[in-house]
Amino acid sequence: MAAEDGRNWERFDTITQLKRLMMLVIASATVVGSWIVLELDLQYVWTAPREMQDLAVRMYPPEWAYAPEIVWPLIETIHIAVVGTLFAMVLSIPVAFLAAENTTPNKLTYAVGKLVVTVTRSVHTIIWALLFVVMLGPGAFAGMVAIAFRSIGFVGKLLGEEIEEISFDQVEAIKATGGSTFQVLLYGVIPQIKPALIGIGVYRWDINVRNATILGVVGAGGIGVQLFGAVDAFRWSAVLTILIAILGIVLLSETISARARALAR
Repeated sequence: MAAEDGRNWERFDTITQLKRLMMLVIASATVVGSWIVLELDLQYVWTAPREMQDLAVRMYPPEWAYAPEIVWPLIETIHIAVVGTLFAMVLSIPVAFLAAENTTPNKLTYAVGKLVVTVTRSVHTIIWALLFVVMLGPGAFAGMVAIAFRSIGFVGKLLGEEIEEISFDQVEAIKATGGSTFQVLLYGVIPQIKPALIGIGVYRWDINVRNATILGVVGAGGIGVQLFGAVDAFRWSAVLTILIAILGIVLLSETISARARALAR
């Protein structure tokens, strides 16, 4: 676009344009390089529709007679998610206070809080479940601990960010009346983050319900044990029954999560 004084206006200067072009080239090279290194082969893409149709024929109709056998595993899955989320919420509150710059006592505690947040959420739930199955033995308890451990980092990070955004007027008012550190946190900080705490907790529980359905692959209890057992036995009709049950549980958790978040606002 030409200005009245004869100069041309451009959105980005030459250096910025070169930088953007370089970033595009690097990103493209990364994608192409990753494709080559992984040796991705598309020959099975063309046969995928036929295989999918064959699997659908094997799975239909669902084996409804198998449904009573998965009622308790489904209940166990929900319990794993509920108890794991509850433990995570309790443990993540002090972690969040340590990981927030405006409430942590010093730089060392801030580093410790950030370390806990990073370590617990950097490893997938399945990996934590595998480790806890080895340490605690197979079953729902190992799955619950894995769910809780993985959730601490997620909740602690989001809650810590909420703490850093609070208004300090209420905090200073409680300090001015001679309130202790515990009273400041209890009456000055927690009331401000309570809606976020409820919302984050419900959202994490919603995620944990999904995670709990696959913990059975490493022996950590839940409906996943029946699912992978049915797959190994090639009982595809039973697999479809389990998948329908899991879908129902996920939809139920979505509904409860949405209602709870609406009430927390």
